Amino acid sequence: QVQPVESGGGLVQAGGSLRLSCAVSGSGFRIYSMDWHRQAPGKQRELVATIANDGRTSYVDSVKGRFAISRNTAERTSYLQMNRLKPEDTAVYYCNARECKDCPAYWGQGTQVTVSS
Repeated sequence: QVQPVESGGGLVQAGGSLRLSCAVSGSGFRIYSMDWHRQAPGKQRELVATIANDGRTSYVDSVKGRFAISRNTAERTSYLQMNRLKPEDTAVYYCNARECKDCPAYWGQGTQVTVSS
């Protein structure tokens, strides 16, 4: 059973930082890409950051220059370093993992990030 598990969420003041982690359990699963998404109350889930197997990264415009995604392939873990947080970053953050570019994604349960003004 493949299961991503997020951790590291919490309450932080605006301007602060948090580091989210996503560990993927389950054998026989080769990770191609890992993404971070978020969903704020009353809004659709949006893609925040992606890291591919070759290390290429991409970000939604609203977090460029503030967030950084990384991964440890051996440990099957990805990280989302979030700096200069803003109240509008408040959301439940989800990670997912895929075995190939067009393969279905395995999703975690999410971790709450709350940024106070």
